Amino acid sequence: MWGESDKEKRMPGSLLGNIVPRVEDPDLVRGLSTFVDNQRIEGTAHAVFVRSPFAHARVTSIDTGEAEKSPGVLAVLTGATIGDGAVPAFAEVNPAVKRTALATDRVRFVGDPVALVVAETRAQAVDAAELVDVDYDELGVVADMEAALAEDAPLQFEEVGSNIAASRADADETDPFEGADHVVRLRLENQRVATAPLEGHAILVQPSAEGLTAWVATQQPHLTRNLIAGYTGLPKEQVRVIAPHVGGAFGGKAGIIADHAAVVAAARSLGRPVKWTETRSESMLSMHGRGQVQYAELGLTAEGRIVGLRVRVVGDCGAYAGFGGSLALGPTYLMIQGPYVVPRIRYDAVAVLTNTAPVGAFRGAGRPEAAALLERLVDLAADEVGLAPEEIRRRNLIPPDAFPYATRTGVTYDVADFDLPLREALRIADVDGARAEQRRRREAGEVRQLGIGIAIYVEITGFGGSEFGSLHVHADGTATVMAGTSGHGQGHATSFSMIVADRLGIPLEDITYVQSDTALVRSGGGTGGSRSLQLGGNAVGQAADEVHVKALDVAARMLEADPADVVLEDGRFSVRGVAGTEIRWAQLAAWAHEHDGGLGSDTDFTQDGATFPFGAHVSIVEVDTETGLVTPLRHVAVDDCGRVLNPLVVAGQQHGGAVQGISQALWEQFVYDADGTPLTSTFADYAMPTAADTIALEVSNTETPTPLNPLGAKGIGESATIGATPAVQNAVVDALRHLGVRHLDMPCTPERVWRAIRDAGVAGGHQLWREPPTAFAGLPRGGGTEAPDAVEI
Repeated sequence: MWGESDKEKRMPGSLLGNIVPRVEDPDLVRGLSTFVDNQRIEGTAHAVFVRSPFAHARVTSIDTGEAEKSPGVLAVLTGATIGDGAVPAFAEVNPAVKRTALATDRVRFVGDPVALVVAETRAQAVDAAELVDVDYDELGVVADMEAALAEDAPLQFEEVGSNIAASRADADETDPFEGADHVVRLRLENQRVATAPLEGHAILVQPSAEGLTAWVATQQPHLTRNLIAGYTGLPKEQVRVIAPHVGGAFGGKAGIIADHAAVVAAARSLGRPVKWTETRSESMLSMHGRGQVQYAELGLTAEGRIVGLRVRVVGDCGAYAGFGGSLALGPTYLMIQGPYVVPRIRYDAVAVLTNTAPVGAFRGAGRPEAAALLERLVDLAADEVGLAPEEIRRRNLIPPDAFPYATRTGVTYDVADFDLPLREALRIADVDGARAEQRRRREAGEVRQLGIGIAIYVEITGFGGSEFGSLHVHADGTATVMAGTSGHGQGHATSFSMIVADRLGIPLEDITYVQSDTALVRSGGGTGGSRSLQLGGNAVGQAADEVHVKALDVAARMLEADPADVVLEDGRFSVRGVAGTEIRWAQLAAWAHEHDGGLGSDTDFTQDGATFPFGAHVSIVEVDTETGLVTPLRHVAVDDCGRVLNPLVVAGQQHGGAVQGISQALWEQFVYDADGTPLTSTFADYAMPTAADTIALEVSNTETPTPLNPLGAKGIGESATIGATPAVQNAVVDALRHLGVRHLDMPCTPERVWRAIRDAGVAGGHQLWREPPTAFAGLPRGGGTEAPDAVEI
């Protein structure tokens, strides 16, 4: 939905801002797409991993003899044969923590690969893997991130000296609550979830005398190339990475993992193509996100004005210092102020090693964790001071005339009006009407109670920097557009082609989009942090503008006119005010190829700084107080991503993000027992929602264009995930507030809700607060209040 003022901004005849069907969908729906596992290269061998059944153990011996004699087996690789070279990480949390492609002396989580069987067929590799005999000596296990901070906790890496891989501690130890009339305190869990894309990790490596080509299911082909080059020692120009269609990623396919490196080593050792495609069970053990325990305190005046905020966060790295644990030190810290005026902030965080699968990014990567913490805390504060949830938020929102706004954590918000989407969301959801129905149900003592949850968010996207864009017009007037981002469902081909069509008048059907091949695309930062349109799209727009200038010069020469007098309208070049002068793209392009050797532009667009999308979500849920079952009734999302290029593409991102956010609030959690054994490693145990579990989403937009790029675009890929989760969690608590329930950790499962109702008001029942681990007291002070020089997830 757009206001009248937004409609007025749309230029008549412009393609931008209008619904354009996605050009990439026909191949996907007709089965004509090609994923890594669909690649067929003659002589391809197949790889299968042997994985540890223990969470922490020494590997005392590996007997590969029987497996090597098995039919079709070409090789069985172990840590001893593949070498102990470190696999370069997407993000290094602690330089002392290195990981090899296959475990050498020790395994550190269930699923840690200890051997790789390569055979002529996958079936033969699976059979042979059963014959690899590994002896283990079990070691002490710590699977809980808070337990890992205990002085007697088993260590993952003795050389680190503790299970703290990294930390930040605020140098300013002044009291953040000076002058506060109220201080609310809350311990929250932002649970570990499985990333669970439809397609897991996959790689096919073809070695050659010149180097190697790898087809990889990845978000970042150029980074993947660089990391493979670093692992193999090959020059970058001898490594080609191609990402064909990718079946989802959500942050889980950033860079490479140890398994990729092992397959690369196997292919180079055998001198023939080797393919590995993750099974669903492997995928459930390889891609995890979130995983924080948060201790949050908020000081307020009697009128509900925020005085100060103190936060202490434990981030779960999992094994091998997975970078997801360090998100507590980076993006969560950067966005902890949210959309509010917060005079004082104290923030400490630790990234902790545990004997669980390495934790990485998941849609939003640290920013949803900040919003979930803050929005639950503000709701608790509203209850404490007796204000409506929307009123306490409005009293503390950063005003529209304060932008650009420098936060206490060192970032500068570009432009926003945080109350704009809040007003719209409250109106669409008819919150006053919902609260009237809520009062009726409470007064009647009905079993099914109504809850209304509100959340406002601001997030960081793009992170500045440069991106490659390219446009070349062929001799027949068709065009090829390229960008250094890498789409895997977001609609890049549609959006970038729209920009070219709008700038140059070349029909959409005459534009081909090329991406994700390091031999064809000169450079690229890939896709992550909602950077694609604001960096890749503007790079394509810049290339189109440069082609436009060149085309006017060509047309001027063809028409024997001054370039200043030549105009391009509706795909036709003519001399202003001169009838009968008209050249079409096919004519101009043919002339340019004959006389100038072609017509195109390769360029780099640079954006100075990050952008900050924002929005408001309202969730209405029904809670059965006898069974604890939560049923979503309505979810209203009003997200502001700056200028909307294609409402269809934006709505698709909102739908996907909101469902993932709702799912974390209500259903999803990856669980380990005390021995590090995964208990939710299949879809039979892990509560992944189906279409039957979701509801019709009511998504709309306000538009506040950023001044940081020509399109005025901010990110949208992660926004709805950030707003949805706390809105739903707040709604569930709101439904039970009159029963004495003040907080529920996620996921709000029927059992957890039922127990909260049972324990409400009972001595020894659920406690909102307990003191943080003593490890925080021993942190070296001086983490400072400045943002890191570069943060991109």
